[in-house]
Amino acid sequence: MGKTLLQKVWDLHTVRTLPTGQTQLFIGLHLVHEVTSPQAFDALRARGWRVARTDRTFATVDHIVPTRERARPFLDLLAEDMIASLERNCREFGIRLAGLDDSRQGIVHVIGPELGLTQPGMTIACGDSHTSTHGAFGAVALGIGTSQVRDVLASQCLAMEPMKVRRIRVTGLLSPGVYAKDVILSIINRLGVGGGVGYAYEYAGDTIERMSMDERMTICNMSIEGGARVGYVNPDETTFQYLKGRPFAPEGEAFDRARAWWQAIASDRDARYDDDVVLRAGEQAPVVTWGVNPGQSVPVTGRVPTERAAGSDAKAVADALGYMGFKGGEPVAGMKIDVAFIGSCTNSRLSDLREAARIVRGHRVAPHVNALVVPGSASVKRAAEQEGLDQIFRDAGFEWRGAGCSMCLGMNPDKLVGPQVCASSSNRNFKGRQGSPTGRTLLMSPAMVAAAAVAGEITDVRGLVAEQVEA
Repeated sequence: MGKTLLQKVWDLHTVRTLPTGQTQLFIGLHLVHEVTSPQAFDALRARGWRVARTDRTFATVDHIVPTRERARPFLDLLAEDMIASLERNCREFGIRLAGLDDSRQGIVHVIGPELGLTQPGMTIACGDSHTSTHGAFGAVALGIGTSQVRDVLASQCLAMEPMKVRRIRVTGLLSPGVYAKDVILSIINRLGVGGGVGYAYEYAGDTIERMSMDERMTICNMSIEGGARVGYVNPDETTFQYLKGRPFAPEGEAFDRARAWWQAIASDRDARYDDDVVLRAGEQAPVVTWGVNPGQSVPVTGRVPTERAAGSDAKAVADALGYMGFKGGEPVAGMKIDVAFIGSCTNSRLSDLREAARIVRGHRVAPHVNALVVPGSASVKRAAEQEGLDQIFRDAGFEWRGAGCSMCLGMNPDKLVGPQVCASSSNRNFKGRQGSPTGRTLLMSPAMVAAAAVAGEITDVRGLVAEQVEA
């Protein structure tokens, strides 16, 4: 019987099986940022411990970084303290840091892949729930808490529960105006926000195989929103071509050897899965969330559910409708927005910005909408500016910002105010997620956010896509 990629990588990184039944797993790459690491470093310092493998540890600043005014010291004293702590800890413990003025700075799940730190067959850990992003490269990537950050710093190991594997096959062609974000939101809607508990998700099928690495990262990024601890795509030629020439990727003959091993780490044809799910891409439409978790979504042509139709979910639907201020049965298209945010570790890469710029070219942001674009890294920002994308956004009325997590999580100055409604390309629509206890978040693709910014309300981006094609 063949093995899945998860089984192969797990076996290769197993140090031992613990009495609890957990696996002591060696971690090949530990990514660190400013928010979940200060207490972990303090714990090492209190015990007189060192970082076990500084060569397998890389840090950046992203969560609390201002995207407009970046002068030090920050006006937010807590943010300044966090940044200063990470800088001090990296100096003391000998860890590489992509600091605020470093050309490599950016969101941790954007810079890991673009620097070639993320590679197939790795185990990767980071004190951030969306670490599953790196699974797009055929890695087993785990989001961890602060106590586990301490453990990895001290030992380069984690104690982990074994996981089952669910294969999710997406087949067929996506229509113009339908994107990877729509696919993953549909998967979460179908399987539920808790459907992946205890599972790793293996994304497969010809739709996934045709996707770029950026698109695969979007899919894997939101695996955690469906309850899965891990999400991954088997490495293939698309993966190898993306990695070739990256700063930390192997070179020359070493790359050829690595490539052969990366191919071997993919799931075997006769691998056994604990569950198998199929989605048809041709049936997919642009998706918008209407509620307070990423599973509460409908196609842009659909309607918000009613309590009566929700059955056993009636209480959750009623709670979400009450918070969002929506009426059951009303169309999702036409909902007014106040803010449009393009960014986050889900959708802030160059291809995301290109597509959003294509949608807004020749248009203006609605007068009542505050719209901003936040590149995922300094590298993405430079590349976008070289292509003139920043000017397209500015001409349309968007703000063009520096790299960071920005409005995704409200840990920096970019926050909603009061009950504002935000069309967002980020990954979570929880109550208060974007900085205001009454703020309301509608998740969608970057292109859908761009269309909503122009219309001033939720609208089907496929109309603007067709308009661009005709032009």
